[in-house]
Amino acid sequence: MDITILQRIPLFRGMTDKEIQDLLKSLNAQIQSYEKNDIILHAGSKPGVIGIVLSGSVTILSDDIWGNRTILSHVEKGGLFAEAYALLEDVPMLVDVIANEDCSILLLKTKGILSSSESQNSWDYKFLRNLLLISSKKNLNLSGRSFHTSPKTIRERVMSYLNTLALQNDSTEFDIPFDRQQLADYLNLERSALSKELGKMQKEGIIETKKSHFKLLTP
Repeated sequence: MDITILQRIPLFRGMTDKEIQDLLKSLNAQIQSYEKNDIILHAGSKPGVIGIVLSGSVTILSDDIWGNRTILSHVEKGGLFAEAYALLEDVPMLVDVIANEDCSILLLKTKGILSSSESQNSWDYKFLRNLLLISSKKNLNLSGRSFHTSPKTIRERVMSYLNTLALQNDSTEFDIPFDRQQLADYLNLERSALSKELGKMQKEGIIETKKSHFKLLTP
């Protein structure tokens, strides 16, 4: 495994080559490859692993028993998933993790990592510190989603989401990580209604959009 690649991933920030190698050995690291739309982790399972996207991207979503789909987040290269379930070993997953495209995933088995009262490895503190920072940022992003789905109208939801992306990118022109169906699922909307509203917003000079690229227009 190429350690230089891992050093660029936030979870391994501040670790030496040896610390990363020791961590990988201690956590029984494995690399798995998946094709687009493959299910990486199932809702209801207790996988006990943290997933790290080495290439490609994954989508975190929830499908209820009536066939309704809600997209919760999109994880790009270098991002983590399932870390909360990995640490809370007895809690079953409430979501599915799906390959958004062909991807390579590093899986770390974290069983017992919180059970020791004293750190035995030089990488323990750095690993848990980085994990806490990443989890805190993800919690903010998930909280942000509630702002996008709480407005009653389609336009208000779309504008809330696009405004957040503009702030995060420090630009009024950006790409979003979703296609139209995924964006509709993320905002809890029907795709046809979303497409219709985006068309209206273009005609009214509020936005310009083509596929996943958006430009916000101001008076």
